[in-house]
Amino acid sequence: MNRVRQFRKKQQLSQFELAKEIGVARQTISLIESDKYNPSLDLCRRLAIALKTDLNSLFWEESK
Repeated sequence: MNRVRQFRKKQQLSQFELAKEIGVARQTISLIESDKYNPSLDLCRRLAIALKTDLNSLFWEESK
């Protein structure tokens, strides 16, 4: 589970806008958000920077 969609919406970005900012196709963002694609570490880092967060908040579940 990841929080890419949650952070993207918080930044008021469309999938297309986020994809353009980090240099991937919109479909890649859609696949990442639906957990059908495991992004590389570099792509994870670019997502975190674009979404103004860190990797832990974006990709790892919070302790319950």
